[in-house]
Amino acid sequence: MGTKNELFIKLESGYRKFSKGQKKLADFIRENYDKAAFLTAARMGEEVGVSESTVVRFAMALGYEGYPEFQKALGELVRTELNSIQRMEVTYGRISQGEILSTVLQSDIEKIRLTMNGIDHEAFELAVDTILKARKIYIVGIRSCAPLADFLAFYLNLICENVISVHTNSSSEIFEQLIRIGGEDVIIGISFPRYSMRALKALEFASNRKAKVITLTDSIHSPMTLYSSCNLIARSDMASIVDSLVAPLSVVNALVVALCMRKQSEVITMLETLEGIWDEYQVYSKDELNRIGDKVELSDISLDKEG
Repeated sequence: MGTKNELFIKLESGYRKFSKGQKKLADFIRENYDKAAFLTAARMGEEVGVSESTVVRFAMALGYEGYPEFQKALGELVRTELNSIQRMEVTYGRISQGEILSTVLQSDIEKIRLTMNGIDHEAFELAVDTILKARKIYIVGIRSCAPLADFLAFYLNLICENVISVHTNSSSEIFEQLIRIGGEDVIIGISFPRYSMRALKALEFASNRKAKVITLTDSIHSPMTLYSSCNLIARSDMASIVDSLVAPLSVVNALVVALCMRKQSEVITMLETLEGIWDEYQVYSKDELNRIGDKVELSDISLDKEG
């Protein structure tokens, strides 16, 4: 049952017992939940014509610990029930054009802070151990999560052997690429709302083949956790046309760093080897910019800082 139904059922089941002020609040929320999600308790009270304390007591009467938890439920409602354009109008229609940059950056900072405070450190260490012990490492991320999966695959390929990035345009492609997955392997599934059914099928298939399953998702209630015993939770619930993936990327960065620290000697040897290969084959000689003093050098061309 979705968040909207759960909240609306609470409003409907308790409606006859509500006081006059609480009924006004219930009516307001049912008709304007997109607006209500962004109001403080005091502001909602002003909108409805009741006191701030009435709003707080109403939230508690619905079964929430306080107004912040109730407001979070309303925020989930906006994120899951409105389409992308509606979410953008709700969020950005309340701020001026000049405030967009600072508002979005501040929202991303908050998501990282919430992720840092809430992430399961034991699950993180288990993920590191599982990846290190795996025979093969499969990584799947669909649509907007594909860049995260590719980023993780790029760095894991420098640290570990047998890293496979599962690229899919259809469910059949998933099974073709996972056909050899087994109990000695691990699959890392990355998915955030709207959750990908293809990614979920990949995890289900891998789990049925006894592979270890690691998820990077936004909630313990995410469907991605159905087949996983190791869940990395990163906040990504900015109600807008774009779901912020900054916090998930930070978790990916932490995974890469933790793996590098556990395999320091191998990583150093590999990087030294790569540097030699890059020099030998002039991989970067034609497109690498180097700043030397006040000049920027591109291959054999020097550009003065003033130029």
